[in-house]
Amino acid sequence: MPDQVIFYQFTRPAIEEGDFSSFISKFGPEVLPRGRQLAGMMNGLATFVQGYDFDMREVYAIPEIRFFYNRLVSAWPYWLYFSNLETDGLRVVALCYLKSLNSISMKGNPAVQVTYDPSELLDFLRRHLGPMNEMCDRAGLSEKAISPADQAGLRVF
Repeated sequence: MPDQVIFYQFTRPAIEEGDFSSFISKFGPEVLPRGRQLAGMMNGLATFVQGYDFDMREVYAIPEIRFFYNRLVSAWPYWLYFSNLETDGLRVVALCYLKSLNSISMKGNPAVQVTYDPSELLDFLRRHLGPMNEMCDRAGLSEKAISPADQAGLRVF
Protein backbone atom coordinates (compact mmCIF):
# COMPACT_ATOMS: atom_id res chain seq x y z
CA MET A 1 0.00 0.00 0.00
CA PRO A 2 1.49 3.38 -0.94
CA ASP A 3 1.95 6.11 1.66
CA GLN A 4 -0.09 8.34 -0.65
CA VAL A 5 -1.17 8.33 -4.28
CA ILE A 6 0.27 11.06 -6.46
CA PHE A 7 -2.00 12.07 -9.34
CA TYR A 8 -0.02 13.30 -12.34
CA GLN A 9 -1.78 14.73 -15.36
CA PHE A 10 -0.19 15.03 -18.81
CA THR A 11 -1.75 17.95 -20.66
CA ARG A 12 -2.68 17.93 -24.33
CA PRO A 13 -0.09 20.61 -25.19
CA ALA A 14 2.67 18.59 -23.46
CA ILE A 15 1.55 15.43 -25.28
CA GLU A 16 1.40 17.17 -28.67
CA GLU A 17 4.83 18.73 -28.09
CA GLY A 18 6.24 15.42 -26.79
CA ASP A 19 7.39 17.22 -23.67
CA PHE A 20 7.62 15.07 -20.56
CA SER A 21 10.49 17.04 -19.01
CA SER A 22 8.34 18.20 -16.09
CA PHE A 23 7.48 14.59 -15.27
CA ILE A 24 11.14 13.48 -15.49
CA SER A 25 12.20 16.42 -13.31
CA LYS A 26 9.91 15.07 -10.56
CA PHE A 27 10.31 11.31 -11.04
CA GLY A 28 13.67 10.81 -12.74
CA PRO A 29 16.03 8.42 -10.93
CA GLU A 30 18.42 11.25 -10.05
CA VAL A 31 15.74 13.02 -7.96
CA LEU A 32 13.99 10.01 -6.44
CA PRO A 33 14.61 9.24 -2.77
CA ARG A 34 16.02 6.00 -1.41
CA GLY A 35 14.98 3.62 1.31
CA ARG A 36 11.73 3.93 3.21
CA GLN A 37 10.58 7.07 1.39
CA LEU A 38 10.95 5.36 -2.00
CA ALA A 39 9.28 2.21 -0.64
CA GLY A 40 6.25 4.36 0.23
CA MET A 41 6.01 5.44 -3.41
CA MET A 42 5.50 1.91 -4.76
CA ASN A 43 2.05 1.64 -6.37
CA GLY A 44 1.66 5.35 -5.64
CA LEU A 45 1.57 7.10 -9.03
CA ALA A 46 -1.64 7.54 -11.00
CA THR A 47 -1.16 9.13 -14.43
CA PHE A 48 -3.84 10.64 -16.63
CA VAL A 49 -4.10 12.57 -19.87
CA GLN A 50 -6.06 15.82 -20.05
CA GLY A 51 -7.51 17.59 -23.05
CA TYR A 52 -9.01 14.70 -25.01
CA ASP A 53 -12.42 14.62 -23.33
CA PHE A 54 -14.32 15.23 -26.57
CA ASP A 55 -12.36 12.67 -28.59
CA MET A 56 -14.54 9.59 -29.04
CA ARG A 57 -11.54 7.26 -29.36
CA GLU A 58 -10.11 5.36 -26.44
CA VAL A 59 -7.08 7.19 -25.00
CA TYR A 60 -4.70 4.41 -26.05
CA ALA A 61 -5.99 4.63 -29.65
CA ILE A 62 -5.08 8.30 -30.17
CA PRO A 63 -1.86 8.42 -32.23
CA GLU A 64 -0.26 11.41 -30.48
CA ILE A 65 -0.85 9.84 -27.04
CA ARG A 66 0.56 6.51 -28.27
CA PHE A 67 3.65 8.30 -29.63
CA PHE A 68 4.06 10.33 -26.42
CA TYR A 69 3.86 7.30 -24.13
CA ASN A 70 6.21 5.27 -26.33
CA ARG A 71 8.85 7.97 -26.01
CA LEU A 72 8.19 8.30 -22.28
CA VAL A 73 8.44 4.52 -21.75
CA SER A 74 11.89 4.61 -23.35
CA ALA A 75 13.00 7.51 -21.16
CA TRP A 76 11.38 6.33 -17.90
CA PRO A 77 11.03 2.54 -17.51
CA TYR A 78 9.76 2.46 -13.92
CA TRP A 79 6.04 1.96 -14.59
CA LEU A 80 5.77 -1.44 -12.88
CA TYR A 81 7.14 -0.05 -9.63
CA PHE A 82 5.29 3.26 -9.42
CA SER A 83 1.96 2.78 -11.21
CA ASN A 84 -1.06 2.72 -8.98
CA LEU A 85 -2.93 -0.47 -9.76
CA GLU A 86 -6.29 0.93 -8.66
CA THR A 87 -6.32 3.23 -11.73
CA ASP A 88 -5.97 2.63 -15.49
CA GLY A 89 -2.63 4.43 -15.86
CA LEU A 90 -0.45 1.33 -16.31
CA ARG A 91 -2.99 -0.27 -18.64
CA VAL A 92 -3.01 2.83 -20.86
CA VAL A 93 0.80 2.99 -20.92
CA ALA A 94 1.07 -0.71 -21.81
CA LEU A 95 -1.61 -0.50 -24.51
CA CYS A 96 0.11 2.54 -26.03
CA TYR A 97 3.34 0.53 -26.17
CA LEU A 98 1.78 -2.30 -28.20
CA LYS A 99 2.25 -1.98 -31.96
CA SER A 100 -0.33 -4.60 -32.99
CA LEU A 101 -3.18 -3.04 -31.03
CA ASN A 102 -6.67 -3.33 -32.51
CA SER A 103 -9.86 -2.21 -30.81
CA ILE A 104 -13.38 -3.04 -31.85
CA SER A 105 -16.51 -1.33 -30.61
CA MET A 106 -20.10 -2.14 -31.40
CA LYS A 107 -22.81 0.47 -31.74
CA GLY A 108 -24.87 0.67 -28.56
CA ASN A 109 -22.30 -1.23 -26.48
CA PRO A 110 -19.95 0.90 -24.33
CA ALA A 111 -17.42 -1.94 -23.99
CA VAL A 112 -14.49 -2.04 -26.39
CA GLN A 113 -12.75 -5.28 -27.29
CA VAL A 114 -8.98 -4.95 -27.58
CA THR A 115 -6.72 -7.46 -29.32
CA TYR A 116 -2.93 -7.48 -29.56
CA ASP A 117 0.04 -9.77 -30.02
CA PRO A 118 0.71 -11.23 -26.54
CA SER A 119 4.46 -11.34 -27.24
CA GLU A 120 4.44 -7.54 -27.35
CA LEU A 121 2.95 -7.40 -23.86
CA LEU A 122 5.61 -9.85 -22.68
CA ASP A 123 8.24 -7.57 -24.20
CA PHE A 124 6.77 -4.62 -22.29
CA LEU A 125 6.96 -6.59 -19.04
CA ARG A 126 10.46 -7.86 -19.79
CA ARG A 127 11.69 -4.31 -20.43
CA HIS A 128 10.23 -3.09 -17.14
CA LEU A 129 11.12 -5.89 -14.71
CA GLY A 130 14.77 -4.86 -14.44
CA PRO A 131 13.96 -1.21 -13.66
CA MET A 132 11.31 -2.37 -11.17
CA ASN A 133 13.88 -4.55 -9.42
CA GLU A 134 16.31 -1.60 -9.46
CA MET A 135 13.74 0.55 -7.60
CA CYS A 136 12.98 -2.29 -5.16
CA ASP A 137 16.69 -2.63 -4.36
CA ARG A 138 17.02 1.13 -3.98
CA ALA A 139 14.00 1.14 -1.65
CA GLY A 140 15.35 -1.79 0.37
CA LEU A 141 12.38 -4.01 -0.47
CA SER A 142 12.75 -7.78 -0.55
CA GLU A 143 10.82 -10.06 -2.91
CA LYS A 144 8.65 -11.12 0.01
CA ALA A 145 7.83 -7.51 0.86
CA ILE A 146 6.50 -6.80 -2.62
CA SER A 147 4.51 -10.01 -3.00
CA PRO A 148 0.81 -9.22 -3.58
CA ALA A 149 -0.15 -12.03 -1.22
CA ASP A 150 2.12 -10.63 1.48
CA GLN A 151 0.73 -7.12 1.04
CA ALA A 152 -2.83 -8.42 1.35
CA GLY A 153 -1.96 -10.40 4.46
CA LEU A 154 -2.52 -13.72 2.71
CA ARG A 155 -0.53 -16.85 3.27
CA VAL A 156 0.66 -18.62 0.15
CA PHE A 157 1.23 -22.36 0.43
